Amino acid sequence: MNWRTTLVLAAITLGVLAYLRFVEMKQPSTEEAKRQAQNVVTFDRNKIVIQNGDEKVEMRRSDNRWRLETPIKDQADNSLIENLLSDLENWQKDGTISAKEVDADKTKLNEYGLHKAKLRLKLIGQDRPPEILFGKDAALEGKMYVRFENSKETFLAGQSVKKDIDKKPEEFRDRKLTDLTIAQVSRVFLKTPAGEMDLQKKGDHWEIVKPLRARADDQKTNDLIAQITTARIQQFVADDHGDLHPYGLAEPRGAITLFTQEDKQGQLLQIGSMPEKEKDQTYVRFASRGFVYTVPKKIDEILNTKPDDLRDRHLVRFDTNVLDRITIDASGKGKIVLARKGEEWTIANRKNAPANSGEVRRFVETLQNERVTKFVEDVASNLPKYGLDKPQLQLTFSSFASENTAETKAGEQPFATVAFGKVDGDNIYARALCGGSPPRIARASFH
Repeated sequence: MNWRTTLVLAAITLGVLAYLRFVEMKQPSTEEAKRQAQNVVTFDRNKIVIQNGDEKVEMRRSDNRWRLETPIKDQADNSLIENLLSDLENWQKDGTISAKEVDADKTKLNEYGLHKAKLRLKLIGQDRPPEILFGKDAALEGKMYVRFENSKETFLAGQSVKKDIDKKPEEFRDRKLTDLTIAQVSRVFLKTPAGEMDLQKKGDHWEIVKPLRARADDQKTNDLIAQITTARIQQFVADDHGDLHPYGLAEPRGAITLFTQEDKQGQLLQIGSMPEKEKDQTYVRFASRGFVYTVPKKIDEILNTKPDDLRDRHLVRFDTNVLDRITIDASGKGKIVLARKGEEWTIANRKNAPANSGEVRRFVETLQNERVTKFVEDVASNLPKYGLDKPQLQLTFSSFASENTAETKAGEQPFATVAFGKVDGDNIYARALCGGSPPRIARASFH
């Protein structure tokens, strides 16, 4: 045998060994194989049909969500169905009564409740098992009789799967209005008796863009959204194709629409009247699901929302990481320009003499924590009334670049200005302009 033949045989041998090793790795262990052999069913997850007496429930998976197809088309409770599938996968045979034993006693199937079983489960898909018939509870606690439609062989198995499916069709419906999360929402359009409000998310923060342009309070906006994303359906009332007058939804009292970056149409929730008997509930129509429901009356709080309720009451808000310059202009006392060098601050217009860096940082933090007590005007048209035509103090916050780059020009770039005018008791009038937002006049208790 020459060396070429030897090399070829060696390569073939290594290939065979590698293949056998791969097959071995793909095979279940002896213990796992025994466990799988004891499983009642092995199946693919894509469609479920439950026959419960005269009621038929059909559910199908679509885009990782389960939907009811029969007897009503609606969003299904994902967690409930996933729990059923998990129970099915782990459903074990605790005993077997052979078909021969059943044939020996013709009354056995009636005794087990399996001759004309009312509760049946059909799993549809590749390698699907025959329809599963559920019988009576066995004498052993927590066990019941089960068989497949095409076989008289009967199993003893746990009752968990029966409990998962022995439900009315309504019980499979998802009681959450929507599967949206707060983080997914990028726009909110609110319509109330007082008017319309439009909020949009810019980066990590919310802004009011209608009926005025102003910063929104992130937490309050998220709380508003959460009233929809956490709402639970109390009653399934009707589809929304019929007469909506009985529910006060032909002319809703208000509505809120949640948008995501991908969904430009949005999910619309309309708010109607209260049921005559359930005064703690409110009729709503959720357009994306096409139904009328009742939800807790607390949803009515949305209708009382006004722009001022959602406005950010921080006097000024900016990113301190880009803060390089602070200009303090006190009327009649000249200017002080503070400059940051690393983590320390200097007085730039005094030959960069060292400043008290700790005090500068405390001052910036205090200003950012300052809250507006009242919004006075959203258009800065009457400055003398508030002493803001000639402010007694003006603060300008800037970034600074030493040279031109593709993103910024060299020099100082102001991004926030706060002016302080007349004192009014414990408060002082202030005018703030931040990040391109329109100037606003507010009253703040600044110390």
